[in-house]
Amino acid sequence: MAYATVLVNLTLGRSNTPALAAAVAVAGQCRAGIIGIAACRPIEIACRDYAVPAALYEEDRKQAAQQMKAAEVEFQQAVANLHGPTEWRARTTALPLADHLLREARGADLIVAGAAAPNVPLDVTRQVDLCDLVMGAGRPVLLVPDGAVPKRFERILVAWKDTPEAQRAITSALPLLANCRHVSVVEITPPEELAAARTGMGEIMRWLGHHEVKAAATVTLSNGANAKQLRAIARDTSADLVVAGAYGYRREHEWVLGGVTADLLAGDRCVLFAH
Repeated sequence: MAYATVLVNLTLGRSNTPALAAAVAVAGQCRAGIIGIAACRPIEIACRDYAVPAALYEEDRKQAAQQMKAAEVEFQQAVANLHGPTEWRARTTALPLADHLLREARGADLIVAGAAAPNVPLDVTRQVDLCDLVMGAGRPVLLVPDGAVPKRFERILVAWKDTPEAQRAITSALPLLANCRHVSVVEITPPEELAAARTGMGEIMRWLGHHEVKAAATVTLSNGANAKQLRAIARDTSADLVVAGAYGYRREHEWVLGGVTADLLAGDRCVLFAH
C-alpha cells in the first residue's frame, strides 16, 4: 500500500504554509503526486437567509478571485521542487466547502488540510468545516495546526483502540509508518480490560511486523482523562504526528465529537484521522 496522490486544501485569505509543508513532506516520503485545491462559496449563497447588498456581493467576488490567484502562487512555489505530478484546481461552488472538497478528493489517497486556531468563528465562505471533512471523508485526513511546518514525519504515535475507526487509521497510515524512524503504539485502557488490551496489542505488533514496521508498544491504565494522558504521551515521545480514529455522532445535522477526537482536533500536533 502506498499513497499515489495527496490532495491539499488551501484556505483563501490566509497563509497555507503548514498544510503545504505537510503535503510536500508526505509526497516526498511516499513519492506521491499532489493536487492543490482552493474554493469559495459566494456570500449570497452562504448567507442566503439574509439580504446581501449587490455591492458586497461584487466585492466578495473580486476578493475571491484575487485570493485564488494568491493561493495558486503559494501552491506552485511549495511544490516547485517535487518530482511527482502536481495539479491545481480552484473554483467557486454552491456546495458547503467540505462537501465540495470531498467530491474533489475522490481520486486522492490522503487529504491534507490546515486546522485553524480553536474557538475562531468559521467563515463558511472560505473555510472547510473540519468535523464534516474528517467524519465524511471515507479516507484518511491529515490536519495540520497553525505553527507546524513539518519537513518530514519521523516520530509517529498511534492512538490504538480495538475499534473500526482505529483500525482504519492505522491501516491508512501504513505508508508513513513504513517510512519513519520511530513508531509508538499506545492504548489507554480501564483496569478491567487490561488483559484483553495486552493480547490485542500483541496482535497489532505482529501485524505491523508483517509490513516491516518496527514499533514500540505501550498499554497503560486510564486515569479517567484519556485526552490529557494522550497529550502527555505525545509530548514524552516527541511525536510529530498522531494517528487516531475519529469518533462522533450526528445530532441535529451537526457532528458531536468524542472527547479525545475533539481534543486532538483543537491541539497543536499534526493528526492523521480516519473515521
